[in-house]
Amino acid sequence: MTFSILTYDVKTGVYAGAAATGSLCVGGWVLRGDIESGLCASQGTAPSSFWRDDAMRRLYAGDHAADVVAALTGADSGRDHRQLSVLDRFGGTAGFTGAQSVAYAGVIAAQNIVVAGNMIQSRAVLDALIEGFQTSLGPPQIRLIHALRAAESAGSDVRGLQSAALLVLSPDAPPLDLRIDYSETPLNALANLADHVAQPPYCNWLGEVPVLNNRTHAPHQPADRPDTST
Repeated sequence: MTFSILTYDVKTGVYAGAAATGSLCVGGWVLRGDIESGLCASQGTAPSSFWRDDAMRRLYAGDHAADVVAALTGADSGRDHRQLSVLDRFGGTAGFTGAQSVAYAGVIAAQNIVVAGNMIQSRAVLDALIEGFQTSLGPPQIRLIHALRAAESAGSDVRGLQSAALLVLSPDAPPLDLRIDYSETPLNALANLADHVAQPPYCNWLGEVPVLNNRTHAPHQPADRPDTST
């Protein structure tokens, strides 16, 4: 009972994904990612956390998205009640929608982007997710929120929304993993949280931690200040 989007930017190496649902805790249930591997979204009427975690293991090992989806869905007798979308390190995407998914349910997969939804108003929700992301400007988190808002306006989860989340993984920045587990207006709450983490002092601290392109990064130690570390 969720709609989700997974994206990859070839120029920047950034993976970015988001999800929203009429239930609780969508971020903890649906989204997973790794800066060296890709992203996945596991959702549905009976979502499998094993699909989510096993997908990331396979992606880390270098498997392609289509192979990951085929392997995980083919081995699960409960697959008819689940949905899975995967984006690999090459920008390849694939998705699966179980036959018992609550209508409307479907996946749209293209190079570098995949969207999925179930218990949504219509396919227009998925089309809006893609268009909302591709036509927006700004940092990935802002574009993801714009995409979620577009999907909500296009029909949304038929029950309305109670939770939303986004995940941005960059080789030059620490992970941005934001979750609104319950709110009457989760997209507004998510946008507010995204704005807060972009402000000092939090955003300044983010520049002091290790990232993929600098795994040993730490705060600068001025030459004239004594080293008090132990």
